[in-house]
Amino acid sequence: MIGIVMFFTALFMLLIGFPVAFTFAAVSVFFGMIAGIAEVLSYSDEGMTFMNILTEGLHEGILMFDYMPFRIFSIQQNTILMAIPMFIFMGIVLQKTGLAEKLLESMGFLFGEIRGGVAISTVLVGTLLAASTGVVGASVVAMGVISLPVMMKYKYNTPLACGTICASGTLGQIIPPSIVLIILGDVFQVPVGDLFAAAVWPGLALVGAYIIYILIVSFANKDMAPPIPADPSRGDKKQQVLKALIDIIPSLTLIVLVLGSIFAGIATPTESAAVGCIGAVLLSILYKTFTVGMVKEAALESVKITSMVFGILIGATAFSMVFSYTGGEEIVEHFMMSLPGDEKWGFIIFTMLAILILGFFIDFIEISYIIVPILIPVSQTLGIDPVWFAILIALNLQTSFLTPPFGFSLFYLKGCAPSSVTTTQIYKGVLPFIAIQIVVLSIVAFYPELFGMSISE
Repeated sequence: MIGIVMFFTALFMLLIGFPVAFTFAAVSVFFGMIAGIAEVLSYSDEGMTFMNILTEGLHEGILMFDYMPFRIFSIQQNTILMAIPMFIFMGIVLQKTGLAEKLLESMGFLFGEIRGGVAISTVLVGTLLAASTGVVGASVVAMGVISLPVMMKYKYNTPLACGTICASGTLGQIIPPSIVLIILGDVFQVPVGDLFAAAVWPGLALVGAYIIYILIVSFANKDMAPPIPADPSRGDKKQQVLKALIDIIPSLTLIVLVLGSIFAGIATPTESAAVGCIGAVLLSILYKTFTVGMVKEAALESVKITSMVFGILIGATAFSMVFSYTGGEEIVEHFMMSLPGDEKWGFIIFTMLAILILGFFIDFIEISYIIVPILIPVSQTLGIDPVWFAILIALNLQTSFLTPPFGFSLFYLKGCAPSSVTTTQIYKGVLPFIAIQIVVLSIVAFYPELFGMSISE
């Protein structure tokens, strides 16, 4: 039971605000020592003094970490994870080019004359930003700064406007290139390209579901999302369409270069991430926002975010090693295999509910590196297809960005929204979109063949 106690201790420390990487590392060392002492106690005799037991136990605990340097070195050699800093750099550079602003302005005027048009354009721009940057914080802040004031000016329902922005910003979690999918590819040891290809249709289904919901509520209640009058200063409809295409083509070109090279088998995700970085810099030159200072700032931010991810990964590696050594994996496997009903579906339903609940409190990186490795041996025993299971988890982790009280998208939007927008309005606005995500997750779970996937290997 040491491993189970260790798991809940780490979870409690995360909930009260301890730094993630240090929590995993410290809890691992502490419980590793306890496990060593427990092992010595199991074979100790009456002749052993307390100090002997303590000394030998601590020695056994330290021996457990002998192979830790080799694990860290293998992480550093992992070519899959090399894509993370490059995709982060690409996203930050694109954020600074003003790409989101240009897309939102053009598409907002393009769709604004229909009910819910600005909200629909926000979803479509969120899709393009997801496929070209994948940075949730940047997408939410950009759309919050530009799109929210427009929607409020034209008397959009505030919760609907806030929910649309938060949900659209999180599409970068499931639509490739996604950092979550890269991490899950590493954890599941499956090709990231396979995950990218498998995630496209579920991601687009989610986009379609958002737009359908916005259209339904807009036409059911005409005051929720009124149309925006045409702006003669922007020219006729033909000119507006032409301007929108000019703003969309650069980002679409980048998407084709990055994702097309992966899907066509021309490049690995790591190689395509490098292409994406070059493309992002070229776009910054095209939009005349390129400066050496901008590149330096983007590189520094990328290093900070990447260091956080790798710090958590090293702490999580120590955690999973101790958890496995103390027999935690066997207890979890026994529990999962004894769930009522069909073993496979009992396991899937329980894990999806557990990840959904954990997503209310802890970040997707911690879930990916701590919870998922515990579940993988059970899924392999049950013969569950790893790509399908990974996509379910990715969809579920996307929901964690929206779920109150700690959803990151909620904080991002609150930080850039006008003071008149309350936290309660943001929470109220995201609830329908959380329900939509759960519905799409259920469809992917029960009807995977619709998305070209299967339940079993």
